[in-house]
Amino acid sequence: MTPSEPAQTRTEDRPTRRAAGQTATLAEIAREAGVSAPTVSKVLNGRADVAPATRARVEELLRAHGYRRRRAEATRSPLIDLVFHELESAWAMEVIRGVENVARDAGLSVVLSESAGRLTPGRTWADQVAARRPHGVVLVLSGLDESQRALLTSRSIPFVVMDPAGDPGADVPSIGATNWQGGLAATRHLVELGHRRIGAISGPAQMMCSRARIDGYRAALETAGLPVEPGLIMTGDFHHETGYRLGRELLARPDRPTAVFAGNDLQALGCYEAARELGLRIPEDVSVVGFDDLPVARWVGPPLTTVRQPLTEMAEAAARLVLELGRSEEAPAATRVELATSLVVRTSTAAPPVA
Repeated sequence: MTPSEPAQTRTEDRPTRRAAGQTATLAEIAREAGVSAPTVSKVLNGRADVAPATRARVEELLRAHGYRRRRAEATRSPLIDLVFHELESAWAMEVIRGVENVARDAGLSVVLSESAGRLTPGRTWADQVAARRPHGVVLVLSGLDESQRALLTSRSIPFVVMDPAGDPGADVPSIGATNWQGGLAATRHLVELGHRRIGAISGPAQMMCSRARIDGYRAALETAGLPVEPGLIMTGDFHHETGYRLGRELLARPDRPTAVFAGNDLQALGCYEAARELGLRIPEDVSVVGFDDLPVARWVGPPLTTVRQPLTEMAEAAARLVLELGRSEEAPAATRVELATSLVVRTSTAAPPVA
């Protein structure tokens, strides 16, 4: 090539500008890494035939150069990746249904992954996603570490967090629900019925939705001029077994509460079981409120008063957002969407028994 000839650099191999205003080609990144340009391309495409040390070196240089493949030129598979920290219970089925609804309309399929209880998927998962090159990733009660975010960004694979466990960051698109308002509404309902000692079984302390629901519970008590008793607040894990164990602990107390606000429906149903074993009737002896409004809530006996969290709608919104981000060439704007919760009153709540 003569000095007068224009450089023939493929646009898909052009990284974004660095702070100094310079650009670098994949060939330059390859020279820095001491490998060939095809090797860099293999790393970008998630190929398995690259040594781990070489892959790590190339990934670090791609991050340093701020490399980002142009979305219009990135070859995508007809997939949406859906990642759960735990894949169990009817709660997950509502989320899967929502993502499937959007994927089906877009002619896409859904790939399910589980991070075995971890709030961040493992590194192997990120490599597999890079190799699949889906239209986007929806993470449920999960997040990404810095290297995983950089890897997906460099491949122009958009991602959205649904119901984030912690603060996802100002630049991470996320879909949530009005958890604080839900906790407030549930507890206010019990206060208005006349309850003055109200127990609570929260979800995991490290999850933002759990903390928001309990903060709403506290706010309702404080607004009503009632004391917030730490001994009546139990920390659970959103599982039925824990609702049973902690519910039994609360209801076996000599000064037991006359009502319990459970952080989700599964823990509320566990509390039902504890009440039955202790010979307590719902709602005559103790009122119970859940959170989620899973389909089972209306069929248990008595039907469960609960806070409806629009899980299917939240999942649909997350899937639509990730597809929108995939169609845009612009960097994703900070997007935080919260869907409204609402109290659904059934027959598991009533006025407290007369002393």
